[in-house]
Amino acid sequence: MVGANAQKVLPRRGCDHIFFVGFLGAGKSTLARNLGQMFKRRYVDVDRMVEQARGMSVSAIFSHEGERSFRRLEKKALASLASKRSLLVSCGGGIVETPENILLIKKMGYCVYLDGDIEDSLRQIRRSDTRPDFKSPEHAGNLLEYRRPLFQKAADLTIDIRGKSFTEVAYAAAELLLERGLL
Repeated sequence: MVGANAQKVLPRRGCDHIFFVGFLGAGKSTLARNLGQMFKRRYVDVDRMVEQARGMSVSAIFSHEGERSFRRLEKKALASLASKRSLLVSCGGGIVETPENILLIKKMGYCVYLDGDIEDSLRQIRRSDTRPDFKSPEHAGNLLEYRRPLFQKAADLTIDIRGKSFTEVAYAAAELLLERGLL
C-alpha cells in the first residue's frame, strides 16, 4: 500500500530509527535483519532485548510473570533505544497496545506497518508454543482485528504484505524507505 506520495522525502525524526510493526508472522524480524544486511545498518529486535535483559523467553515471561510484566520490560527496552542512532527495529506484535510505546516510536523515528491478513500470519507461524499471543487460529484472527486499527494509527508508512514472499516485502520496503529518504 505505497501511497500516492511515495516520492515525498520525510524529514529526519529523533534518533533516525525505523520501527517495523505488524501482527504475528508478518516478518518484522526477518525484514529488519535483511534490510540491515542490505544497507549496512544495525538492527535490533525488541523481544530479544527483553529476553536478554530478563534471562528468559517471552513465553516464559508471559507464563511466570504475566503480560503486564512483559509490557513493562518491553517499554523499558524500547526507551533504551533513545541513546542509539539509525537502527532498524523489529517490534513485537503487541507493542502498539501501550500508548506510551507509540509516542516513543514517533519521537525516535518512523513506524512501518507490515499489513497482512490472518492467512499470511498462520502461514508463517511454525511454532505457536513460542508465541504467547497465539492461542488458536480463531483467537489470532480476533486479536488481529483488535490490533489492526492500532497498527494503522501508529504507522507512518504501510506495506501490504498479503501473499508476498519475504524477498518481495524486503524489496518493497527498501524502495519505499529509499524514496522517502529514510535509508
